[in-house]
Amino acid sequence: MTGVNQKFATISVIGLGHIGLPTAAIFASRKHKVIGVDIDKHAVDTINAGKIHIAEPGLGTVVKVAVEDGFLSATTEPVEADAYLIAVPTPLEKRHQPDMVYIRNATESIAPVLRHNALVVLESTSPVGATQQVAEWLAALRPDLSFPQQAGEQADIKVAYCPERVMPGQVMEELIKNDRVIGGMTPACSARASELYKIFLEGNCVMTNSRMAEMCKLTENSFRDVNIAFANELSLICAEQGIDVWQLIRLANRHPRVSILQPGPGVGGHCIAVDPWFIVSQNPQYAQLIRTARAVNDAKPHWVINQVKATVADCLAKSHRRVSDVTIACFGLTFKPNTDDLRQSPALEITEALSDWHSGKILVVEPNVNQLPKNLFKHCVLVSASDALQQADVLVMLVDHHEFKCIHPAQIAHHWIVDTKGVWR
Repeated sequence: MTGVNQKFATISVIGLGHIGLPTAAIFASRKHKVIGVDIDKHAVDTINAGKIHIAEPGLGTVVKVAVEDGFLSATTEPVEADAYLIAVPTPLEKRHQPDMVYIRNATESIAPVLRHNALVVLESTSPVGATQQVAEWLAALRPDLSFPQQAGEQADIKVAYCPERVMPGQVMEELIKNDRVIGGMTPACSARASELYKIFLEGNCVMTNSRMAEMCKLTENSFRDVNIAFANELSLICAEQGIDVWQLIRLANRHPRVSILQPGPGVGGHCIAVDPWFIVSQNPQYAQLIRTARAVNDAKPHWVINQVKATVADCLAKSHRRVSDVTIACFGLTFKPNTDDLRQSPALEITEALSDWHSGKILVVEPNVNQLPKNLFKHCVLVSASDALQQADVLVMLVDHHEFKCIHPAQIAHHWIVDTKGVWR
């Protein structure tokens, strides 16, 4: 092996979830030794067996080959490496404050094995200043090493922030092709991190500082959240006015400078439903539009629940049955189509609320999971789409999976329908 990549003989990825594992696998596919670290022993054992514990198209094959060829392994304890990528969750606390506990735990776990000239990259979506905080935690634990906030360009350890920009279901392609914003604590840190990502990246490495890169990630997802909120708010207004919101958006988007997104049951996932709060928490006096968008999108599931209740009432009035005799089928649980990802899913929130409210049977159609989440065990049954269409009275479209788009209109003609995605219009 020649060139700058000799500096990264061993790469360690801390956190083997929806971003960490694909990133580790792609580095390993480029014939670099990659050691993944995760506190979940099941995930570690699964990866070491050449299998995957998450669903992502194309990931399983890459992991299998990388493990068999000896370039990818997993462990529960950090080891010495030339580069560390921290890709752990950053959830919200109860009052919408970012919770840095996983980042801190990951940072503290690598401190004992950190060695001179190592690179530490934070990939986790974080509030502005998180990268600096990581460097300060490390400096407190390793006074024998110098860090960028202490020694600038001459620091023993380089520290940078580099957020991902990928869509679930397309991660393996977009990790390689999308541009990356590289935010080093110093220019030398940015350059070193760029060398790392150029091992596999076909897109551009755009170098900036860590605070700019942190804010860039939050801005991208907040922009999307605000635009989704506009579409969701339109859907409420159009329902009140008796107007087809999907036809309205299609017509409005014929304007050369208008591009309205599609409404849905809410906003989910670990990014768009979470990241805007990081901006709001640090800038509460100014982030009024971002806060309002969050409120609009968080309220949409409750509106959908009320729509279902109204539809059940209509069904009862016209069929003269008891409410316990009415069967509801919820189509989709994940936060977006064609994945198994349930994080922050409005579809799951809606289904849980309906299962608590409805005294009749609730069927769930979710082709991307093998079993229901535990909180749905008592009141819901996981069934196929064909069984749901045969048994249910009320159909609730929550996630526009490919399979649901293929359902023929004749199969839903005699049902009561709540369609949050415009699939069965």
